[in-house]
Amino acid sequence: MYKLFYADNSAAMGTRAVLEEIGAEYELLDSSIDDSPRPPELLALNPNGWVPVLIYDGGAMHEASAITVFLADRHPEAGLAPAADDPLRGPFLQWLVYMSNTLQMAYQLSYYPGRFSDGPEHYESAIKRSCERLREIWGMIDDAIGDNDWLVGNRFTAADIHVRMLATWLSPDLGHPTMDEFPNAKRVAANAAARPAVMKVFG
Repeated sequence: MYKLFYADNSAAMGTRAVLEEIGAEYELLDSSIDDSPRPPELLALNPNGWVPVLIYDGGAMHEASAITVFLADRHPEAGLAPAADDPLRGPFLQWLVYMSNTLQMAYQLSYYPGRFSDGPEHYESAIKRSCERLREIWGMIDDAIGDNDWLVGNRFTAADIHVRMLATWLSPDLGHPTMDEFPNAKRVAANAAARPAVMKVFG
């Protein structure tokens, strides 16, 4: 059985959806993404205090994209990632890491402007830049999908779970663009959302 340090509205939701797709048994260990104290057991595994953290037989790891690759490779029967010798392996890893490193960082500018500003007087500027970056990045993803059924060619992968997850983070209240501006990405997100395993997590 896997154990997952988890919080709603966090990247841990994507990890949980991957576990559901695999059909693995797992236990959720509650944490948070607000300013409340983190469980000491979580901090021992990830001093940053961030989720997800996955505990498995023999170890533990953090970082959602890394966990996604780990689980997909550990359970190849689920078909969530192209094999190492598949030509689509490179694009799969590329987009998964791009969403984690670049798209999620653009969101952080909005949700945690204090991490990028000297003081509250600069928060508005950080949020404005976040909105600009989100539009740029989602536009690139939308163009990359084009007429494809999914983000990586015409097969569903765990990267599409991340498309769905990150689409839910857009907030009109913060001035973010809407998925209507990115019809190809919106289609992929909607198709991923319709999968029973993903629906169980995201509703």
